[in-house]
Amino acid sequence: MTRRYDVLVVGAGMVGAAVGCALGQQGIKVALFDHALPSAFSPEQPPDLRVSALSPATEHFLRDIGAWSLMKAMRMCPYRRMAVWEKLREPLTGKELQKRPNQTLFDCRDLPADQLGFIVENRVTQMAIHQVLASVESVDLYCPSSIDQISWAADKATLILKDGETFEAPLVVGADGAQSQVRQLAGIGLHSADYEQQALVATVEIEPGQLDITWQAFTPTGPLALLPLPDIDGRSYASMVWYNLPEQVQRLKALSDEDFLKEMVQTYPAELPVIRRLLERGSFPLTKRHARHYVKPGVALVGDAAHTINPLAGQGVNLGFQDASTLVELLTKAYKSNEPFGSLAVLNEYERIRRPANRKMQWAMDAFYYTFSNDNAPLKLLRNIGLTVAGRFTPGQKQVMKYAMGLKDV
Repeated sequence: MTRRYDVLVVGAGMVGAAVGCALGQQGIKVALFDHALPSAFSPEQPPDLRVSALSPATEHFLRDIGAWSLMKAMRMCPYRRMAVWEKLREPLTGKELQKRPNQTLFDCRDLPADQLGFIVENRVTQMAIHQVLASVESVDLYCPSSIDQISWAADKATLILKDGETFEAPLVVGADGAQSQVRQLAGIGLHSADYEQQALVATVEIEPGQLDITWQAFTPTGPLALLPLPDIDGRSYASMVWYNLPEQVQRLKALSDEDFLKEMVQTYPAELPVIRRLLERGSFPLTKRHARHYVKPGVALVGDAAHTINPLAGQGVNLGFQDASTLVELLTKAYKSNEPFGSLAVLNEYERIRRPANRKMQWAMDAFYYTFSNDNAPLKLLRNIGLTVAGRFTPGQKQVMKYAMGLKDV
């Protein structure tokens, strides 16, 4: 038996689940596929290692589909300020400079706004969307499921699971991550380049007192960053991100907890909170990817299936949710106008809108990466002059904040 839908969404992570949920709420019949769902959430558990900085634009989208209130009921942490500077040392003593004329501080009160964004565990976001999904009658979730093949004909796509179950729809949405099976089966090429750095992420318990600031201190081997996490049962937590060369990341991962924290305290700036204990650590390589096309007849890519960027500013998942919002809007319009979902007349508009926006953010993150990840003296002078000027140019700061928050282009 062949099951027929309007849209097949492959990947039920944060972005894919949001696409399926939003389309289903419009009465569009959706089948959603994934290998597995996240484990159950317990409010007493310490924070997960995998977290994201969600922008106000993402908040608006998730509010619209009804997930935000559920996320808030679980847990999240707002941040109201973000500081950026380059870590400089005194030439003679080698000690870190305490005064920072090169620091740029972004403050939500300058807009004004209530916050710049929220730090939320990926599992919390995904589970909240799936809670909403459970009440959407026009969405069917097939999980666990494993895809064997997908083929495209003139006006329909056929998806076959490894157990033989068959599905048809005018459109397949690939939301299945950086190694997207949909992208590969559709024959869509990929521009890809590895960065020289990797990111080591650690969750730590800190002295009580919830933070309202996130910061990044640039060094020649990569930034040192802090992300505030929500308090849980009177305990405070933070997520530390340590960018470094691959061999150094592996060395840091091999240290005992005590030695790792000792080196963190020695390396991080004075703003590092007092750390009580290390909960978890892990690492991932940094790779820039951009699909040569986001769409073909009968297929559209969203999120990491279409693009990945350097995570310096935490914008990756926000770009994915903006993809989802744009695609849902266009498909809903096509549904109401009785236009074919899989036609390029509908899908090209999605790529026209999203590709330049995603490319602009890729370029911005690359500019930061290549400008700061070195110890070149002339470039060091120029970038610190730039940071110093930026720290005193309030109109420019406001534009950067709005752009990062997804509220306005620059």
